[in-house]
Amino acid sequence: MSSETFRVLITDSLAEQGRAILEREPRIEVAYRPGLKADEICRVIPGFDALIVRSGTRATAEIIGAGTSLKVIGRAGIGVDNIDVEAASKRGIIVMNTPGGNNVTTAEHTLTLLLSMARNIPQAAASLRAGKWERGKFTGVEVCGKTLGIIGVGNIGSVVADRAQGLKMKVIAYDPYLAAEAAARAGIELTSLGDLYARADFISVHTPLTPETRGLVGREAFAKMKKGARIVNCARGGIVDEAALAEAIRAGQIAGAALDVFVEEPPAKDHPLLGLDAVVATPHLGASTDEAQINVAIAIAEQIVDFLTRGEVRAAVNFPNLSAERLGVLGPFLVLAEKVGSLQAQMAGGAPLEVDIESSGETAEHEQDRKAITASVLKGLLSPVMESVVNYVNAPFIARERGIRVVESRSSVPSDFLNSVTVRVKRESETTTVAGAVFGKKTLRIVRINKFYMEAVPHGYILILHNRDVPGVVGAVGSLLGKHGINIAGIELGRDESKLAISFFHVDEPMPPAVLAEIRGLPAITSAHLVQL
Repeated sequence: MSSETFRVLITDSLAEQGRAILEREPRIEVAYRPGLKADEICRVIPGFDALIVRSGTRATAEIIGAGTSLKVIGRAGIGVDNIDVEAASKRGIIVMNTPGGNNVTTAEHTLTLLLSMARNIPQAAASLRAGKWERGKFTGVEVCGKTLGIIGVGNIGSVVADRAQGLKMKVIAYDPYLAAEAAARAGIELTSLGDLYARADFISVHTPLTPETRGLVGREAFAKMKKGARIVNCARGGIVDEAALAEAIRAGQIAGAALDVFVEEPPAKDHPLLGLDAVVATPHLGASTDEAQINVAIAIAEQIVDFLTRGEVRAAVNFPNLSAERLGVLGPFLVLAEKVGSLQAQMAGGAPLEVDIESSGETAEHEQDRKAITASVLKGLLSPVMESVVNYVNAPFIARERGIRVVESRSSVPSDFLNSVTVRVKRESETTTVAGAVFGKKTLRIVRINKFYMEAVPHGYILILHNRDVPGVVGAVGSLLGKHGINIAGIELGRDESKLAISFFHVDEPMPPAVLAEIRGLPAITSAHLVQL
């Protein structure tokens, strides 16, 4: 086992059960500093390998840039909108969250708000405390038999749907990523967003905040809703247009709203929604139960320990999730994919316009495996031409910034090799193809370069020659290398029917440019490249 030690900085409150997991690991040093301001974090974060936050810390690009040793950022909770994920990805930093730790808690809070809104519980309680007895003023509505429209049936939305059916509500939902069969098994009727707006008595939002969902429930949506509908948002501020919601409530189109999240938190005291009697609001309490805080603290602590000490990636938002067991199986394929990408970069000149990565065999059936292989290919392809460090996390971002189109696929036809990775790189002047295969558990071979098939070991310094398939080429090259004191460790050959051939000469050391030029001058040689894999 490696003796490397790691430092973890925690800048928000974290349940002691989670801290204990980190502190029990002898190779991890924990600095528990909740409440640190941004400038203070920037001063102390150099030298830390991991940062753990909740919603209080904003892990900005500035903080991420100051974390010169950062390998991972952990969010004890679901949302990562307080973390600049793109800045972290560009730096090759894994960002993890705990997607399952507060599902039940947030779903229960959603239904608590829904019922409180339906029966005017907070308003009635406030009135009673003020010495009033206003039974007629706070008449509510039943939820039994009503239609609940759920936007986004993910981890939390599915729990809300299940509990709502227990209240005898009819559940309809809009989720373009949910299969109709899965929805039917859960007793949910899938429908269009427009139909949901027209039919639902209550509408609950459970989508992430993205450019596509920002303002999703806005002025046009309210106009399409059944008059007297009620809105619940325990997801993210900004999905519901707050100004438009206030207008719709004042106009009588919307009967009420229950909100746990706002665009700005805390909201201004004069926020238009807070002055409306029909609005129930809480200060982002969706995940605020003792059980949830313990769950997410334990989850993120275990994920950080496993990542730092074993390289296991779980619940990452910017990299495929790979367990230690799966990583053990996939490891040879990742090494092979990186070598194939590197070979592509070193053999051909010119900027890539498109990279087509095709997997076959046992890794082709798993989407997470294919994404990891894609990241490995891009790492190999970009590393030889980049001054900055390229790793599995930032390679896809670098490719995107450089305008490289990446196509990821799996082979649908039988292959000559059971487990293989084929990479086609399109440039302005040419398209090149390199394929590699894994034999057995971990034997790696380059099996194809363009139209040439072979079995070459992808390791060390390799002189790759294209030549006319005539006698004496191997001898001439061997003699020339021997004259310059360059030892040949191995040779692999391939040829096609057009009297052309390819050869891999494995050599023990780098080759001086003058020697490479001399080889290119041999009569039968059409091209020569020295690569390092």
